[in-house]
Amino acid sequence: MKDTLKPGLSFEMQFRVPESKTVPHLYPESPEFQVMPEVFATGYLVGLLEWACLKALIPHIDWPKEQSVGTHVNVRHTAATPVGLTVAVKGRITRVDGRRVSFEVVAHDGEEEISRGTHERFVIDAQRFKEKMAAKRERG
Repeated sequence: MKDTLKPGLSFEMQFRVPESKTVPHLYPESPEFQVMPEVFATGYLVGLLEWACLKALIPHIDWPKEQSVGTHVNVRHTAATPVGLTVAVKGRITRVDGRRVSFEVVAHDGEEEISRGTHERFVIDAQRFKEKMAAKRERG
């Protein structure tokens, strides 16, 4: 990790919602999801928030040797977003505690705020993590 990783850093990311990121596409195996409205799925929204935070970290870590994994998500999804709208994610690093990094995030679809909350990521050594997961897979 670099000494540039500090609370107060802000970031922004935009993503246009395609049909493939709607509720019916979240789990194609689920017949229940197949009949749901074609709006931006909460599962994909959480992934977008994580992606924005991950991108914000990359300039401040030894990428790709160091990477980060999500360890906590606490967000509300307060409004539906149809296909074609662009979601803007704005965030800010609120705390750096060793390898644990905390974020505040807000998402807006151009019409209204659709999400607000917090996210936490942990900076990892990618090779060591890969080895640990391989050992876990072997045990499983």
